[in-house]
Amino acid sequence: MSHNVTLNDYLNQINDAHYNQDGEAVAALLSFRQPHVMSHRLNVDKPERAVANIIYPPMDEVVLAHLKVILWYHRGKVLEIWKAQSSMVTAVARFMTESKEENWMLPLMNTVCLELRLQSVSADAESARTGATKPGELLEKTADSLMACFRVCAADTRAGENDTKRWGLLYLVNQFFKIYFKINKLNLCKPMIRAIESLVFKDQYPLSQLITYKYYTGRKAMFDSDFKGANDALTFAFQRCPRRSHKNKRRILIYLLPVKMLIGYIPKKTLLCKYNLKEFMDVVIAVKSGDVRLLNKAFVQYERFFIGAGIYLILEKLKSVAYRNLFKKVFLIKQSHQLDIAVFTKALKWLQMEDIDTDETECLLANMIYEGKIKGYISHSHKKLVVSKKDAFPPLTA
Repeated sequence: MSHNVTLNDYLNQINDAHYNQDGEAVAALLSFRQPHVMSHRLNVDKPERAVANIIYPPMDEVVLAHLKVILWYHRGKVLEIWKAQSSMVTAVARFMTESKEENWMLPLMNTVCLELRLQSVSADAESARTGATKPGELLEKTADSLMACFRVCAADTRAGENDTKRWGLLYLVNQFFKIYFKINKLNLCKPMIRAIESLVFKDQYPLSQLITYKYYTGRKAMFDSDFKGANDALTFAFQRCPRRSHKNKRRILIYLLPVKMLIGYIPKKTLLCKYNLKEFMDVVIAVKSGDVRLLNKAFVQYERFFIGAGIYLILEKLKSVAYRNLFKKVFLIKQSHQLDIAVFTKALKWLQMEDIDTDETECLLANMIYEGKIKGYISHSHKKLVVSKKDAFPPLTA
């Protein structure tokens, strides 16, 4: 659409698209990311009469809210843009409620909700900068606004499968995920996940939406220490993410790599090179060889990267895997099922852990046994580790 369009022409185009139930066209006409937003002819103080003459209710409220967004955009008012967009989401939810047993407007809902989330980032930063709100407060309020659309979609159980508004749930849930991860309120993701998992047609959503969903549910599972679930979800996301989306595949790997190593898989160097993940090079070498010293060095060197990605504490768990691999090396060298604790202490001292003593080594071995990384027991009287003759160090994937 031309950015010189007149208000009446613009409103007539919306009316035609609405009449034809063309969801994609309505979404484009009411999108903040389309050229018409630049038109000074749409920058109107009081468009109510013009809108009332052409647009039928309840669509008129949606259009009026969008024109408010355009007005505040031309005046450079970030917070007012966000408020107007919030009103627009509310109006869309009302419009959807009154449109029984039809879902042609879902593209409009998707567009309006996405744009509110995008606008909330700059609005939240601006509001926090002036001290009007705390950081993240407007993001939470954005989630509250989106919830109106979520409820409308979730409640549409009477319509047939082709016409139900529940087809809009996954797109909304992905918007919630992006907000909740940003404000670190992952516990709020649980009801969203339940809503999707209960759908009969949950696997029939567009692949792009499913990839996003699996990426976030995989990360959530990782933080919940459900590493098998995290591996399944993140592997799905990585394998189905298009090859051309190199940046997204790299982003998925940042979380998939630690999960893979925690369940016993060692990533190849070629994979790390392909996706420019040099931060994991020494981590992989250290875990594989049981070199806890090198692992600690990698944590210090790339601490900012790991903390920024939110995986530092998850990577700390890899120390347990590194110890397990080191102790397995000792077992393979000694070729005995009764091993002196002192031998393990000596191996740890060789890694420059000079201040470690027998008691600390025993504690490490006891943890390994408790976690199922070693099959055996500690004979305290003889200061020995007695391991099973079969699968003394069972695979982590078991």
